[in-house]
Amino acid sequence: MTQDRERALKLFIVLSRASKVILEESHKLIEQYGLNPTEFGVLELLHHRGQQPIQKIGQKILLRSGSMTYVVNRLEEKGFLRRVFCEEDKRVTYISITDKGVSLVESIFPEHAKKIEELMAGLNVEEQEAAIHLVKKLGLSVKDLSK
Repeated sequence: MTQDRERALKLFIVLSRASKVILEESHKLIEQYGLNPTEFGVLELLHHRGQQPIQKIGQKILLRSGSMTYVVNRLEEKGFLRRVFCEEDKRVTYISITDKGVSLVESIFPEHAKKIEELMAGLNVEEQEAAIHLVKKLGLSVKDLSK
């Protein structure tokens, strides 16, 4: 095996393992509130960006439409969001966060953000900035390859 291939495989493994550990740790708090990470992602998006078409939410959190419908149904049953039907285009359904959803996100988010800060503290500020740049560059290059 070539050195380039070995290095690429090692980078893939290191990124994958780091991502898995970071995600597992960040999800613990969310799960204490009876949510899964996808549900929290939907609520957080709606809280910070306001009402969104259901299709856009799925695109932003990388979820297929069937899965998105399931998540929306669960959150609607819990009273955290509601559907708003578009008058002009019956094919478009907007999702809006309820007051109960806002209260939940506002009770979780500060602690969640603090946990993320703690998880990233293994790198100093300069290393975090470099990691942001490099991982973003890698992601964009992979996206370009898939065209």
